[in-house]
Amino acid sequence: MKQKQDSSFTGWISGIAFTFLIALLGYLLAQVPVFDHVGQLACAIIIAVAYRQIFGYPETIRLGIAFSSKRLLRAAIILYGLKLNIDTVLHDGLGLLARDVGVIAFAIFLTIGLAKWLKADKMISLLLGVGTGVCGAAAIAAIAPIVKSEDDDTAISVGIIALVGTIFAIAYTILRPILPLSAIDYGIWSGISLHEIAHVALAGAPAGQDGLAIALLAKLGRVFLLVPLCFIFMYLMKRKSGGNQSDAKVEFPWFLIGFLLMSLFGSYVLGHSIPVTQEFLDGVASVTTWCLTAAMVGLGLNVSLRDLKTKALKPLIAMTITSICLSILAYFMV
Repeated sequence: MKQKQDSSFTGWISGIAFTFLIALLGYLLAQVPVFDHVGQLACAIIIAVAYRQIFGYPETIRLGIAFSSKRLLRAAIILYGLKLNIDTVLHDGLGLLARDVGVIAFAIFLTIGLAKWLKADKMISLLLGVGTGVCGAAAIAAIAPIVKSEDDDTAISVGIIALVGTIFAIAYTILRPILPLSAIDYGIWSGISLHEIAHVALAGAPAGQDGLAIALLAKLGRVFLLVPLCFIFMYLMKRKSGGNQSDAKVEFPWFLIGFLLMSLFGSYVLGHSIPVTQEFLDGVASVTTWCLTAAMVGLGLNVSLRDLKTKALKPLIAMTITSICLSILAYFMV
């Protein structure tokens, strides 16, 4: 009995360590020219998917990998709450918040509509619509357990959103000098249309400090709306199940409460009642990134390239069309 417990514990530790090892390899790959624009998250997923195709799934350490893909994922989302300054959003970003609502609704409904027209995979298309409209990988990770997404669908969606979002962010920086937009307007355009906070930061940097600040504020409004969106999906899932008790059970996303509490803590306690340095905040951001990357590695190990060919192409097309339309719409909303 004790030997079995020791074996389980060893597999658990080894699995977690393995996901962090691939996360480290993803970080190192992201330092290489060309891949430096792709980012650590996408690079780690690429390595994880490649490992699965070459060596198969490492069954002996499944317990630890599952811990990373589920528990560490929720921990990362909770820590992600520190990025959201609720006070700033409510005081300075209410006008942007209204536009953010429109952006989220547009992205989700258009992606789902295009998916139906293209006969694309419904779950991946839904996750990509949410990721495009809200905040990329974090939004997909938050919605996935509510809509009962399979791990491989979640991993495929995160990989696509990271890669496409990076391409769009780079395109924005190229377009910046030729667009007839002020630094502030360009920042708003970036913040309400790009996929992840990292993409907004990359695209907003050429607009200077003020442009980047307003871009991040616009993006934070979309992050803020992630919580009510999750509860809307919970309601829809329960309604869709009707009277079927087996389908009606939707796990309450307790990590969202942690996300909210961490947002409140970061907005009204840190830097106020508890003074902290920027180095500390940067350290927390790094821990969040590493936890999220390790979690995505765990998901990436579930991906079969055979499924990727059959399931991902049409959702990718739908999401790309949506992203282009969203960029155009957001441009005229500025």
